[in-house]
Amino acid sequence: MGMKFEKTDEGHYRLNVNGYVCPHPQIYTKKALEKLGSGEILELIFDNPSSGESIEQMIENDGNEFLEQKKESGQYVWRIQKA
Repeated sequence: MGMKFEKTDEGHYRLNVNGYVCPHPQIYTKKALEKLGSGEILELIFDNPSSGESIEQMIENDGNEFLEQKKESGQYVWRIQKA
């Protein structure tokens, strides 16, 4: 599946980067967050475990907040609130 970024509701967005390997999930996540306004939420879906560490560090360094981090059916689903 290719990268998919979509608005799911008012102030809520979804980025699916399943199938991508480093550094692409981090790059796409950064670009998606740049499009969001303060307080908006990004649901990030990815399946490359090694991407998680670099994405997590980037989120924390940028002052954004994790609302949820879970793993289900071999994929990671993270909800991030933009600072």
